[in-house]
Amino acid sequence: MGRDNIANDAQRAFKVLHDGGVAILPMSVGYSAIGGSPAALKKIFDTKQRAPSKLNAMLGDMEMHRDIHVVGDRGRDVVRAIVEDFDLPLGAIATARTDHPMFSAMTEDALERSSKSGTVLMLLNAGPFHAEICRLSREAQHPLFGSSANVSLSGTKFRVEDIEPEIIDIADIVIDHGLRTYHMYQSSSTLLDLETFEVVRYGACFELIADILARNFGVALPPPPAGRIADIVAMASGG
Repeated sequence: MGRDNIANDAQRAFKVLHDGGVAILPMSVGYSAIGGSPAALKKIFDTKQRAPSKLNAMLGDMEMHRDIHVVGDRGRDVVRAIVEDFDLPLGAIATARTDHPMFSAMTEDALERSSKSGTVLMLLNAGPFHAEICRLSREAQHPLFGSSANVSLSGTKFRVEDIEPEIIDIADIVIDHGLRTYHMYQSSSTLLDLETFEVVRYGACFELIADILARNFGVALPPPPAGRIADIVAMASGG
């Protein structure tokens, strides 16, 4: 018993991913099912029973974001404000340099499942474990993609014991770091298009992200539809 060994756990998980396996990993925005090969990504996609329109997200840090995403100055400043100034997680969507060496090992099919109209969704700043495994991914030039560790449409899972057995069964390694940080949102990361500032998904920390964009950039994000995130926004605004 003792503290989680993030560096060791990330090393063990990355070896499995680098060798073509599937890993269930602890992000601050919930547990994720991640693959580092086309076969692993297909296994995750099929087991989750995901609709073809649903795309994989790339695990990335700010260095990867700067190298891979093609974003204007304003979009870059928005990401820096959210991720660096306020230390919040973000699913950043932007045009990607798909000729970057990080994508060289991906098959056309795997890239199609992980991009849309030339854009790539990158999960940024999703906790200490996320930071460490992103560092390993970047240094090895081996991309990691995936999505929430759950059967599609069943909701993000914030404890390993809540993940469906069929998802656990496909994992070659499960890293259990207990209840995840942003469990109160009952949703994974907020997804934001960095070109149009469209909210693609209302998720964790949306009320904080909306406040940052309104105060610092003059961008008014539309309020979330009725549900858990809307309730949290209402409480934050004194409603």
